[in-house]
This record gives sequence, structure tokens and C-alpha cells, in this order.
Amino acid sequence: MSSDYRLLVRNARQMVCVCDARQRFLLKEQMQQLAVLEHASLVVGHDGLVKAVGGVREIDEQFAGSSFERTLDVTGLCVVPGLVDAHTHPVWAGDRVHEFAMKLAGASYMDVHRAGGGIHFTVEQTRAASQSDLQGALSGRLERMLRAGTTLVECKSGYGLDTHTELAMLRAIQSVRHTLPIGISATYCGAHAVPRGKTQEEALQDVLCEQLPRLQECVSRGEVCVDNIDVFCEKGVFDRDATRQILSAGKSIGLNINFHGDELHPMRAAELGAELGALAVSHLEEVSDEGIVAMARSKTAAVLLPTTAYILRLKQPRARDMLDAGVIVALGSDFNPNAYCCSMPLVMHLACVNMRLSLTEALAAATINAAYALGASHTHGSLEPGKQADLLVINTPRWEHLIYQLGGHQELIKHVVIKGNIVYDNPHTLGL
Repeated sequence: MSSDYRLLVRNARQMVCVCDARQRFLLKEQMQQLAVLEHASLVVGHDGLVKAVGGVREIDEQFAGSSFERTLDVTGLCVVPGLVDAHTHPVWAGDRVHEFAMKLAGASYMDVHRAGGGIHFTVEQTRAASQSDLQGALSGRLERMLRAGTTLVECKSGYGLDTHTELAMLRAIQSVRHTLPIGISATYCGAHAVPRGKTQEEALQDVLCEQLPRLQECVSRGEVCVDNIDVFCEKGVFDRDATRQILSAGKSIGLNINFHGDELHPMRAAELGAELGALAVSHLEEVSDEGIVAMARSKTAAVLLPTTAYILRLKQPRARDMLDAGVIVALGSDFNPNAYCCSMPLVMHLACVNMRLSLTEALAAATINAAYALGASHTHGSLEPGKQADLLVINTPRWEHLIYQLGGHQELIKHVVIKGNIVYDNPHTLGL
């Protein structure tokens, strides 16, 4: 006899829904007042969507006589939405551990880049890797992210810088979509750097006339699925005009604009993103006052990356100024060979300490607002009826421990649930 529902999560000490009115994002004061239920339960249907969330007695009465494939008794534990990582570069070969010593000795990001390291070094390694090697490395990294609580992740290409390798990276992402439960938002980032031996103009024409048309062909044949387009808008990489051309071309074929801007130098990238109707701009360490105002007006999300500023010893993004101005603030790990971080709980911790976000602001930025930055806040980022049932069960009496305990997520996350299926059951949770 088949069950009526897939999963009952029963009697959470705290059920952090984040939103309860179908908000697409949260701003300012809304981020301080998250929807949190005490002693609550949640029901998931066979379609993987939340059917109901409410007090234990209310859910028990509403679903009296119903059967469930599985019941999770989470008495004394807390439930939060699955975390959303809005910016990662997880497809590449080799590593750059040797560059960490250079940075510690004072070399800047662009010093390493000019010395033949950085993106160019990873491009060499990635071009030489096989499709199966790229796919295997990606799978392992996403598994680590999943165990750290990430249930939806943005995955960029960008370490190919030629048509063949960029498509190989996107095919690796597409393949993993079918083999892992973690949700993926795929981003084409062929304009991540100007390839060695080429000028910016030559790289621009290659992206516009070769890579994007080939990408469109592959999408139309169903070989890959791509959601976003990204450009590294930076001094010595792609200037504003080149960035505008590439992003506009991507938008014309249906891709969301979600790009790197104002990281190392003020490029007025935030203003450009607002003008083009970008879904999100990432980094923004050098954003201008005018850029902040423009992003707030256009509802372009600011994806802030605490690990980047920390590792490169950059000044922190102006998170408080952005929040005060009404910008949609989201978070990402910026996982890549330069910032090797798989943990959104650690990212939230750094955002609180270094960017002065509150605990509730950090959680909202890593759930509903990060989902908005990926065009997915109608399905992800909160625990509400009709949304995908992605959630974490954490072995603590208060949800804030997930951020408070620096590096403690390995022992705190008891279950990771995606679409109502328990995809990670941690045998090593220790609680407090």
C-alpha cells in the first residue's frame, strides 16, 4: 500500500521558515524578523514540495490518518531551509596551493595573475584534463558542499577560455545534474579572463562570434542547460564596454545576467548591472555610492563573497551601506582554486564578523536572497507550502549555532533533505 506523503518532519524545537508570505527577497528590517515557529512540524508530498508547515498539534490534526514514507522525529532539534550558494567556480583541474604562500608574502591577486598564476594557471590544467576528470572533481566538490548544508549552488564555467573547454565544463555540470541531488544553476563564464596571447578585442570577438553561438547550438540540442551569463568586469581584464556587449548578447539568448564587478578597481559595474537589468552582481568591494543606489532601484542583488576579501586581504564589501540603501544582499562562497571554501555556514560566520551582518541577515542572505540572485526564490530559499522541500536538521537547541560555531557544521548538521528525500544522514553529529 502506497503512502500518502513522502516525509513528515515532526516536532522541531525551532522551524526557521525564513519567509511566510511568498516574498521573493527580504530587505532591511525584514531580514531581522525571520519567520520562526516553535515546536513545529512540516509535511512533504511525493512531488518533493512542502504541503504544510505549522505547530505540532495543528499538523497532527490536519494529517490525522495520513501515512508517510518516512517520519523524522526532530524533537529538541532545529530545522532551517537548505542553504543557497550564489557564486562558485567548482569545475577545474589541478590546484593553486602554491600561490597561497605568495599571497601570504604580500603578492596581490593581479601580481599572481601577471606572474602566470591565477586563472591562467588553472586554465592550462583544465584544458589538459579529460571530461571524466572534470566531472569527477566537480562531483566530489559538490558532495562536500552538500554535506555542509548547500542544497542549491550556482556553478560557473570559466577556466577554459576557449569553446572546446568551456563546453566541456558545462557538460560536466550537466552530467552532475543527473547524478547528484544538489540543485544547480549553471553559468557560462567564457569571459573570465583574456587568454594568453590574445588582446581584449580578440577575446571579445571569440566570445561573441564563436563561443556564444556554439553554446546556443548545444543548448538547443539539449546537451547542456545554462541559466546565467558572467563576465569578469575588471581593469586589465574586460572593460565596461566589452562587458556590456557580452552580457547583452547573453541576455538576448535568454540568459540571466549575473557577473563579477567592482572587485579590485572601481569599474562602475554596479551601475552597468542596474542599467542592463542584471539579476545579480558579485564582489562589489569597490562599489560606488551611485552604484549602490542604482542596484537598490533596479532590484539587482549584491552577491557578497566574504572569503574573497578575507583571503586576498581586500577591504570588505559595504554590506551595511547596501542594506541601509535597500539593496538585496545575498551571499556566496566564491569556491575556486583561490578561495577554497565549501561551507556556507563558514561564509555566514565571516559575513557576520567581517561585514557586520546580524545572524538573521546572514541566514536570509544565504537562503531566500541567494535564491533570488539565481532566479529561484519562487521555488527555493524558504520553507513554505508549494516550495521545494530542501532543509537541514541541525543538532542544536537554537538555529543560530549553525553560524555561531566557527567551523562546527560537520558535527551539527544531522540531516540534509532535498525534495523531501534525506540525501545526507550524518552519523557524527555531537550537538553542543
